[in-house]
Amino acid sequence: MNDVRGLVEQYIAVWNETDGDKRRALIADVFAGDAGYTDPLGAVAGHDGIDQFVGGAQQQFAGLTFSLPAAPDAHHDLARFQWHLGTPGAEPVAIGFDVVELRDGKIAAVHGFLDKMPG
Repeated sequence: MNDVRGLVEQYIAVWNETDGDKRRALIADVFAGDAGYTDPLGAVAGHDGIDQFVGGAQQQFAGLTFSLPAAPDAHHDLARFQWHLGTPGAEPVAIGFDVVELRDGKIAAVHGFLDKMPG
């Protein structure tokens, strides 16, 4: 479970890393090469697709950070967790719930759900 928590924390770090080179290095550490990411706002695959999707979200929500409000719940090769987006110490402007499929210590697929979005 500690390995899963660490991987999920690295996943959140990907979303918070604004330096493109550092973000791409994190993506390579966290995601399988053929990983897929799907949520209501889009679907992408591979490291380049994930990097572009994350970069777009960072532009849209500049100055806000992602955080984990609780530890992930995991079994077999699956983990689920809620995330918050906002300013530390303030009410989150967005809340989501992700389910990740794990393979060989990396994330192979993300299935994202949005519980609260601004506007």
